[in-house]
Amino acid sequence: MIHIKIITPQGLYKESDVEAVHVRSVEGEMTLLPHHTPLVAMLETCKLQLMNDGVYKDYALAGGMLHFQNDQANILTDAIEGRTEIDIERAQRSKERAERRLEKKDSKTNIKRAEIALAKAINRINVYGK
Repeated sequence: MIHIKIITPQGLYKESDVEAVHVRSVEGEMTLLPHHTPLVAMLETCKLQLMNDGVYKDYALAGGMLHFQNDQANILTDAIEGRTEIDIERAQRSKERAERRLEKKDSKTNIKRAEIALAKAINRINVYGK
């Protein structure tokens, strides 16, 4: 088993034992199993999957950092939501706002910020829709 702690600026989000952790880092997708080689990875906005009893539970992860060593996984992130916590209407409105900002392309639009907002909204919609 892997002992996982997920920490946000608000505090400890989740702490439990899981069979596997599937996530996407800036290097690509990875699945951590017990006895995996130690690593530190920067995480992209992605679907975090935690396996228990052979079944994955999905979370919308807003990027962050993963540290894994001795079957202990620590994830530091700005935001995370489980499927049941996602407000799908809010996520769809966020997606539409970000798309409108990207379409404007004026000097006042922060393109990078709009791209990040769009990626987070799409991720939340995808996790909810499973």
